[in-house]
Amino acid sequence: MKYTNLPHTDIKVSKICLGTMTWGNQNTQEEGFEQMDLALDKGVNFFDCAELYPVPANAETYADTERIIGNWFKKTGKRSNVILATKIAGPGDYTAHIRTTGFSKQALNEAVEESLKRLKTDYIDLYQLHWPERETNTFGQRDYKHNPNDSWEDNFNEILHNLDELIKSGKIRHVGLSNEKAWGTMRYLEETKKHQLPRMITIQNSYSLLNRTFEGDLAEVAHREDIGLLAYSPMACGVLSGKYIKGTARENARLNLFPRFSRYSSEQCTEATKHYLKIAEDNGMTLAQMSLAFVNQRPFVTSNIIGATSIEQLKENIDSINVELSPEVMSAIENVHSTIPNPAT
Repeated sequence: MKYTNLPHTDIKVSKICLGTMTWGNQNTQEEGFEQMDLALDKGVNFFDCAELYPVPANAETYADTERIIGNWFKKTGKRSNVILATKIAGPGDYTAHIRTTGFSKQALNEAVEESLKRLKTDYIDLYQLHWPERETNTFGQRDYKHNPNDSWEDNFNEILHNLDELIKSGKIRHVGLSNEKAWGTMRYLEETKKHQLPRMITIQNSYSLLNRTFEGDLAEVAHREDIGLLAYSPMACGVLSGKYIKGTARENARLNLFPRFSRYSSEQCTEATKHYLKIAEDNGMTLAQMSLAFVNQRPFVTSNIIGATSIEQLKENIDSINVELSPEVMSAIENVHSTIPNPAT
């Protein structure tokens, strides 16, 4: 395994992070335990979850993923072996079954307390805001279209003050963002610098061969402000395994179970995936290995969040850390990207 530091800290995390959002839905608790055991044995010390998980989110399975992780900590006693990240759900129709109070002080305090109970721990290493409260172009919306009737009011300073209290209480150690844009990221950093408030050290956004939009303004922010990308969906919901093109996807594969997750299923995504599959096979790799190795090698990536529904998938995904893409392969990838740029967003 390879390791890096969470920015602005001395905390070493594995370059591969174990994603958990299928546990409690596509995966049982027993399977989640097996995945955590394997990941830790292979040197993965960084686990990411969220109060929202598993996904698709609903009231019946709310926070079951955190409960599974907490039960594993209780069973194994290995909390100290893991750098643990979780998230508070942002507001919206998708999370109305959780709360409707956004990132208010009450919401943050309540969310942290409940996560701690479910996770059976006294502290969270990295606490993340799952997505912005304001209206902006996230989750597959390519362009920003301003809504003059957006009722959101600037509360970056207030949120950071409330997070500061939670840090000082010892309940969380560091804070990060998720599904944020360049403007929001810089506003948080501006408040930090002006008022000596906690610094957002990571940003968890989607990033893969099919979605490289992070390489716009956010890549520059990441480099110049030293805020690390925690890349999620590096396999594009399994599309970048090639199984849907080859017709080898199991009945319980994510997009077979949940076809509404269609952001990686467009004609352009399929065409780009075919090109990437050929590059991988021509160079003696699986498409999964190449896709994950690409993300692993990006200079702004702190950790690559991989997930799997089978232990075989998990082994292959973790082993991508040992794959080094040659300049020739990288050039071939760039040729596809220049022809079919960011087919998914």
